[in-house]
Amino acid sequence: MNYKALNFKDKLALFDEQWTPKVIAEMNDYQFKIVKIKGDFVWHDHEDTDETFIVLEGKLRIDFRDGQVELSDGEMFVVLKGVEHKPYAEEEVKMLLIEPRGVNNTGDKGGKLTAENDVWI
Repeated sequence: MNYKALNFKDKLALFDEQWTPKVIAEMNDYQFKIVKIKGDFVWHDHEDTDETFIVLEGKLRIDFRDGQVELSDGEMFVVLKGVEHKPYAEEEVKMLLIEPRGVNNTGDKGGKLTAENDVWI
């Protein structure tokens, strides 16, 4: 057995593209994904699952139809299933997402920003 800690900074240094989550670990049926984002995303929801956002570096805003939440380094927020939301980052944000295996980043909307699932780094 290989007992080695995962280092977020090392993993984030392996790619530059935005809005393309990369799987770094799994626990039961949940995936831990790192991602870099900048700019505006699409309004979407995840009908069958909650979604956890953990900001590793930067400032993230998650817009809701009735408000917003702002997150900074070391903060997290759980968007409940079925709640429409839209992430936004004025400057690049590096974060960790926790979701069940196979969840699309664009939820119910699809489109050109839909990332491939299960891309491991």
